[in-house]
Amino acid sequence: MSIFEELHDRKNTRSVKWDMLKSVFQSEDVLPMWVADMDFKAPEAVNNALVKRARHGIYGYTVIDDDVTDSIMNWIEKRHNWTIDKEWLSFSPGVVTSLHLAIQAFTEPDDKIIIQTPVYTPFYNVIEQHDREVVKNPLVLENGSYTVDFSDFEEKLKQGVKAFLLCSPHNPTGRVWKREELEEIARLCCKYDVIILSDEIHADLIYPGEQHTPIASLSEEIADRTITCMAPSKTFNLAGLQASYVITTNKEKRARFNEHLSKQGHGMLNTMGNTALEAAYVHGEAWLDELMTVIKSNQEYVTEMLEKHTDLKVTRPEGTYLLWIDCSALNLEKSDLNKFMIEKAKVGLNAGASYGDDGANFMRMNIACPKSTVKEGVKRIIDALNAT
Repeated sequence: MSIFEELHDRKNTRSVKWDMLKSVFQSEDVLPMWVADMDFKAPEAVNNALVKRARHGIYGYTVIDDDVTDSIMNWIEKRHNWTIDKEWLSFSPGVVTSLHLAIQAFTEPDDKIIIQTPVYTPFYNVIEQHDREVVKNPLVLENGSYTVDFSDFEEKLKQGVKAFLLCSPHNPTGRVWKREELEEIARLCCKYDVIILSDEIHADLIYPGEQHTPIASLSEEIADRTITCMAPSKTFNLAGLQASYVITTNKEKRARFNEHLSKQGHGMLNTMGNTALEAAYVHGEAWLDELMTVIKSNQEYVTEMLEKHTDLKVTRPEGTYLLWIDCSALNLEKSDLNKFMIEKAKVGLNAGASYGDDGANFMRMNIACPKSTVKEGVKRIIDALNAT
């Protein structure tokens, strides 16, 4: 049996995904396919490294040494064709933490910050919680895939936007931006002197045949205005270990970001996060390649079954393990759509409305789980729709 076919009982492990069903869905009787972590064990090399470290039994202050930084540099060069220097690296507990810090470091209260909706919910929070203004550049759904409305993007940039919060690959739509799309985004940001805060946490979760391009890798000019946030957490299911990093090529911007890191008391990774990051990047590549064949197979199954047996449509993803499902044919209000999935289908998905008004007719499904779980989730949805 493949390691990706094994079922693991995650209940009573303080799992957000499995142990918060009552508070999130007001029901224990739903199959959780929502928050973005996986129901797969991390690579065995990661688990072995953590066990070895635990056996040592001392968890004092931990340094980020050359072995850790080299593992990051080698991974990014091999997987993303980008050569970076270790001096460019800063570290924080998570990408969202880094985005909060970047907003504080590079913008001022009342500044306008542009996002491409529908988009990852915390993007709204990291702007509004610091008294900045959200400016929306809605993505356009065409033939089952999303594209950038560049005319609208430029019009919005002309309004005095100070920063662009880029989601690459895009969550929840699953788009992996093509190089030419990123080049046009970068050209316009340079033209209007807009800093790019790039969330690339899903960079490694790319379907076979696709390629992620870090926007900062396009040119020195683009890198000079880009803050790139990455982590192994989504890639290897390590979110609970809280280890992420930021790549900033510009010396002055890096010093400014690090100053805000210091003001918040950040600067080192926890012992286990440090250990897992290195082990994953050094030994996890084969595991990841197998994972993405599993995710692709799961995506194809969900798409085929829903489109064969229901009026639901799955947008064409190129990356991530998240599916963006168009439920507009059901003609339900957003609250009724979410209620239907919970009470009738007994499946816990993410409500599309939480990603912006243009996601109101959608649901987000996490397919990073064994095929048997995927089949059960799809069956529940199909049966519930057939019963209406």
